[in-house]
Amino acid sequence: MSSKFQSVITIALPSVVLGFGSISWGQQTEDDPIRELVSRLKLESYKTTIRGLTQFGDRRQGTQRNANAVDWIEQQLQAVGCTNTERLNYVFDPQPRPPRQRAPRSTETPDLTTPTGGDVGRNGNGPGSSSIYGYRAGTGVNRDLNAQPDERIRQLNVEQPENGPRSEVYCTKVGTTRPDEMYIIGAHMDGHGVNEAVNDDGSGTALVMELARIFNAADVQTERSIRFALWNNEETGLNGSGAYVEQRRTLQGIENPPGSGRYPEPRWLGMIQHDMMLWDHGAPRADGTVSMDQRPEADVNIEFQSASELAEESMKLAFVFKAAADEYNTDYPATVGPHMTNTDSTPFMNEVPSISMRENERGAHTGAGWNPTWHTPLDVWSTFDDEDFRLGLNAAQTTLAAVAKLTGATIAD
Repeated sequence: MSSKFQSVITIALPSVVLGFGSISWGQQTEDDPIRELVSRLKLESYKTTIRGLTQFGDRRQGTQRNANAVDWIEQQLQAVGCTNTERLNYVFDPQPRPPRQRAPRSTETPDLTTPTGGDVGRNGNGPGSSSIYGYRAGTGVNRDLNAQPDERIRQLNVEQPENGPRSEVYCTKVGTTRPDEMYIIGAHMDGHGVNEAVNDDGSGTALVMELARIFNAADVQTERSIRFALWNNEETGLNGSGAYVEQRRTLQGIENPPGSGRYPEPRWLGMIQHDMMLWDHGAPRADGTVSMDQRPEADVNIEFQSASELAEESMKLAFVFKAAADEYNTDYPATVGPHMTNTDSTPFMNEVPSISMRENERGAHTGAGWNPTWHTPLDVWSTFDDEDFRLGLNAAQTTLAAVAKLTGATIAD
């Protein structure tokens, strides 16, 4: 563990009760199985998985590159031992939206070290306005192929989406003693912006795939089940995760066939979403520029939604993850916030305790222009360095440790 956070792990959080028992954190023994599992997360393996996703460009839904990426993800899950992969199918055919009135977007590639253009100021209202968020920069979705300077990446993203059938893939680590209960670990695999969707959301997709690899190792058992889900159609309005909730919530806890001990949809105990994990470079400056370096106070943001019907239970789940980060993260701490929004945990939040793991607070930070790679041509491999990738790895450590504790993970001798 990095020396600057060694003092953190000596503080034990009080036990948290989430309806399945008491979760206590404190100093662990040398043969702590959770610490062993966390040690199996490797930066290079995480990066390799993200790099594999970049071969499909921005993986925009409704394109062949998106369908190819879903196939590739399924193959990778099966290769690491999560062989019981399944597809959830649905149709995306929305009514056409009325045209938006928007100022023309520059065709020049954004430069992190120069002003970003658009509305720049205090909370977007001009340099003289007050805001609890400080300065902000303009945001928006790039649809212009010519804004991407890399010819190879432009060619990957030429095809435009068409409405029609969609699919998304998931697999399950089946619990040994409580197979009828499960935690859902999710991320969305689609992106857009004429880029490689490295951060949004290759970083979360790779995290889920890495956890699938570790939990499905031959020597790892869990008492409860874990589902690893890679949603589609997040960028069009959480359609893939919404379809999952609609199709499968009524199937929870039903043994099928009766007496078989098999539960196609175990009862949901918690949903943990991972959406953009790499970039915590701080707020925009007064001129709209953003630092090229990860800020020293970077952290993993754990968000719940205070307006949900299960706000209290979700908050408690969030603090279980905060305690896991305090105990097991190697480089970056974690914080908890109440503003989870516009991510794939939202369709679940009134059904089951739900949280979102992020690099920044979604509304206060990302929406205020803290991340100039968001939906822009900058969301490509070359933009990020190991300090960025390590933030994502620490988010993986947080989730791995918390879920291992919650599901009773053990390692065979």
